[in-house]
Amino acid sequence: MTLTDLSNGFRDDEQRRRVQAVIHDRLADDRDQQECRFLMRFWWQLSMSYREVSMRDLRLNVGQEKLEALEALINAIRSSHARIDAWAAGAEWVFPIVEDRGLRGSSGSES
Repeated sequence: MTLTDLSNGFRDDEQRRRVQAVIHDRLADDRDQQECRFLMRFWWQLSMSYREVSMRDLRLNVGQEKLEALEALINAIRSSHARIDAWAAGAEWVFPIVEDRGLRGSSGSES
């Protein structure tokens, strides 16, 4: 399945930016750099009409829960704007905001 058609599925730039924010803030955790790299390629592809990442890449590099969320997003993008909004709201409910625990931990040790 090609993912080059995704940039055309959003109602407007605001909806696309909201979805990208969910991916960036809640799915792409840089503590798992390989997974994060492929999630950010997918994030980028939502704005572009060329191939940045494939489903095969995602299946090989993204954990099961996040992969299922991406597959649901792809289906929503190809279905309706309302389903995209519902996906974003659901993902915000399921996935907490990723915090940089390393930075927080190191700043507490310098007193």
